[in-house]
Amino acid sequence: MTSKRLKTFAIVLFLAAGSAVNLVPLLWMAINSFKSEQEYATHPVGLPRVWTWSNFSKAWEIAHLGTYFWNSVFVTLASVVLTVFLGALASYFLSRFEFRARKWVYGSFMLGMVIPIHATLIPIFLLMQKIGLLDTRLSLILPYTAFHLSITIFILVGFMSTFPKDIEESAVMDGSGVFRIFWSIILPMTRPALATVVILNFIYNWNEFLFALVLINDSALKTLPLGLANFAGRETTNQTLQMAALTMALVPIIVFYLALQKQLVQGMTAGAVKG
Repeated sequence: MTSKRLKTFAIVLFLAAGSAVNLVPLLWMAINSFKSEQEYATHPVGLPRVWTWSNFSKAWEIAHLGTYFWNSVFVTLASVVLTVFLGALASYFLSRFEFRARKWVYGSFMLGMVIPIHATLIPIFLLMQKIGLLDTRLSLILPYTAFHLSITIFILVGFMSTFPKDIEESAVMDGSGVFRIFWSIILPMTRPALATVVILNFIYNWNEFLFALVLINDSALKTLPLGLANFAGRETTNQTLQMAALTMALVPIIVFYLALQKQLVQGMTAGAVKG
């Protein structure tokens, strides 16, 4: 075996091992969510002998997952749309136009990537309390948007900077304005990078727990991670119901990722390492 093939084999083996470490617990959880509590206690490993589909309906009703799902969907999608829209506009001007404060503006956004997000928890709590947004969906949407503008702009600027200037010059000669060029030309060309930032923002916002725990007290406004934590605290003896609830919470992320997987790979390889 040549050194090149040996290196390739070692990389593939390492990646396969890493994938197994992440996937095996998820598969074990999903399989056990179909078992009864008695069967799980006696046979925690292996396929269920009797597939108990009622675990999902019971978990959905007992944990009130419908309310938590809606809250997470609303907060996550609103934050993602706002972050991607503002980030795309800022990235367009930072990557395609030259102005005096360009480096300072770009540097200020990049500075946000090195600030620990949870170090701002107490200031944000006090701020939301003073402006009257505490215990509202906006108290989550606004911080989620602000936190992810930095990485969004970093990826999109790197991707947009690779476009040739001839594209815009031709559009200007045809009578297109700045925003028409952005909306009709630049934005469609940035689709792979947009898919990248959409997935990254979606996953973080969907799974975020600490800010939601501190800023939301109303049960009708709590997001899915809070609902699952409360459900796990109440149903400590019924682990199959907990696994069923967690499996249902995992499905949207998997579907979302699979739908944008191709664009994600293109965006990460073509734009994220440039800039």
